[in-house]
Amino acid sequence: MKSMQTKITLYLLLLIFSLSCSVKEGTVSSKERERWEAQAKRVTIIRDDFGVPHVYGKTDADAVFGLLYAQCEDDFNRVERNYLWAIGRLAEVEGEEMLYSDLRARLYMSKEEAIQNYERSPEWLKALCLAFADGINYYLLTHPEVKPKLLTKFEPWMPMYFSEGSIGGDIESISTARVKEFYESDKSLGYQVPKGSGLVKPGVLQEPQGSNGFAISGKNTASGKAMLLINPHTSFFFRGEVHAVSEEGLNAYGAVTWGQFFIYQGFNEKTGWMHTSAYTDVIDEFEETILKEDGKLFYKYGQEKRPVTSSKVTLSYKVGDEVKQKTFTTYKTHHGPITHQNGDKWVSTSLMWKPVEALTQSFIRTKQSNLKEFNQMMQMRTNSSNGTVYADADGNIAYFHGNFFPRRDASFDYSKPVDGSNPKTDWQDLHPLEETIIIKNPPNGWIQNCNSTPFTGAGEYSPKKEDYPAYMAPAPENYRGVHAIRLLKKADDLTLDKLINLAYDPYLPAFEVLIPGLVMAYDAQKPKDAKLKEAIDVLRRWDYAVSKESVAMTLAHFYATSAFKIGSAPKTMAIIERVEYYTKTAPEQERLDLFAQTISQLEKDFGTWNKPWGDVNRYQRLTGDIKQPFNDAKPSLPIGMASGNWGALASFGSAQYNTKRLYGTLGNSFVAVVEFGDKVKAKTLLAGGQSGDPASPHFDDQAQRYADVQFKDAAYYRPDVEKRAKATYYPGEKH
Repeated sequence: MKSMQTKITLYLLLLIFSLSCSVKEGTVSSKERERWEAQAKRVTIIRDDFGVPHVYGKTDADAVFGLLYAQCEDDFNRVERNYLWAIGRLAEVEGEEMLYSDLRARLYMSKEEAIQNYERSPEWLKALCLAFADGINYYLLTHPEVKPKLLTKFEPWMPMYFSEGSIGGDIESISTARVKEFYESDKSLGYQVPKGSGLVKPGVLQEPQGSNGFAISGKNTASGKAMLLINPHTSFFFRGEVHAVSEEGLNAYGAVTWGQFFIYQGFNEKTGWMHTSAYTDVIDEFEETILKEDGKLFYKYGQEKRPVTSSKVTLSYKVGDEVKQKTFTTYKTHHGPITHQNGDKWVSTSLMWKPVEALTQSFIRTKQSNLKEFNQMMQMRTNSSNGTVYADADGNIAYFHGNFFPRRDASFDYSKPVDGSNPKTDWQDLHPLEETIIIKNPPNGWIQNCNSTPFTGAGEYSPKKEDYPAYMAPAPENYRGVHAIRLLKKADDLTLDKLINLAYDPYLPAFEVLIPGLVMAYDAQKPKDAKLKEAIDVLRRWDYAVSKESVAMTLAHFYATSAFKIGSAPKTMAIIERVEYYTKTAPEQERLDLFAQTISQLEKDFGTWNKPWGDVNRYQRLTGDIKQPFNDAKPSLPIGMASGNWGALASFGSAQYNTKRLYGTLGNSFVAVVEFGDKVKAKTLLAGGQSGDPASPHFDDQAQRYADVQFKDAAYYRPDVEKRAKATYYPGEKH
């Protein structure tokens, strides 16, 4: 038996080795090579002084070919990993711990189904998908020194798994722990697990992975033209900055998620779009009543017994130098795949899974010229996880709070699992776009969304909560929303530079609430501790603004973090509720004890509690690794930004990683301010730099700019691009 396993392992290793040669010299068909070389000659890539690729092609497909080639030049590692994750093959590289991420991907689509979706796509979309694969494969052919971890030949059906650019998309909301718990268990009907949701819930102090979007009408700008703030809060280096142009009307600039062929957050000459995580309720769980008869599985649906669909999924995973395999029997009902179990009920999870339609909407979004066209595009209704903040050259501003909303029976609470055996709980048709939450051209002249409720998105001109089903907008207000509204109410005569200043306003409204509660506790208790008094006095004098020089910011951050992690507030509370708890409800002695612990920990880590924030809060990028190896002994930059949890619009999510100092890993990543008019103008900033290669001059050439909030002008028009050109070449050409 052992010798048989050894033979299987050797066979798999040989298979992987043979696949690794698939795009190398001599293994590509002459027809493929001729196609790639011909397409490459129709593409021009111009790299500007910050390494941003401006890709020009005759057709949209040519631009896509060049765009993917350029992305691979900048960070093939991230391109490959995104597809390892998306298509469900990550465990073959990263080991068994990723096996259930892979299984989750395969629950929703098999390779065969992905190919079918590709084949049924319109011809223009198939051409883009083929150009996607060809651009990457031509890069691998012309760069034999690049060694993929696994994906040595990219296929045109792969984008079907990765059809919109948000942070993991809806599927990442499904708990892999619950998937594992179910699919590793005995499926006899006597097996039970605790009741609960299979959806991932944010941690107590998880940094908000969302975004800020502001749309400003000409009423509030110096030029009388509309402006847009594009401010995604993602993992650093999660998106690159690109510009894609074709002679078929494509001219889009902005942020692209590595490996995708559409600009996800950006602008063209006439319109701009900024996606924010809308946190709408569009993922539902259905508890299925399973019956077993004559060895077959059925589920109850009204008076019916419907057969459970089952299939086999075999996944490979790496263990040391070996590659092993595991086969699962997966299950599905008409609600969706079975993802976990609550007690004796199997649970299927429904979410938006329309790869062709979602990919279509994602690309054509970048080519719209006005609000009417943009509105027509939104009628496709495949924006499930995102809100969209919009501005255009005609002066319009708008906000769409998603556009995919299945109609549901409001008598059921879809925030919890519902009874799948009751046909009344089923999703019905989709709400028409006109029934969804939309804000257009409010009289105040501004719209904001910071991942909070849309019912404050335009101040007093916001939609009314009672006019919509509860599932359309369950997200509460947050401190970034509070902050944005205060600023925008006073915004006037804005320029691009003034919009940047507004977007980086240092005030932290959470501490405006939290810190007086601590000071009040000190004044009431009057502890006889000189050190405590000195630290409290620092906070007493604070203006609640973050800066590199602020000691109060250091004290406030660590006090709040400690309170949220180990304090008595219920962990189910939202951030605003927890802040108010430690201001009004938590015992005064608890507040003082938590603060005393904060001082003690700072002294232990840094030798003193009197530590400026910039000494503690740092930016560091040492390698091109996706997971950075942070090191207090290595160079880093002081950062005067703070967590979005505290209401920082310019979010900088930092933490300790076996280090004393805090290092940022997510928040402000790509940022742009855009003004529309006869010509579009924009300024942009990228965390670190465009390239993932430490040897590249563009690995960290924006790091100091990032720390200093020094934006660069975006080169959009061809003459401006050529003035700043540092390299001009076609794919495959040495440069």
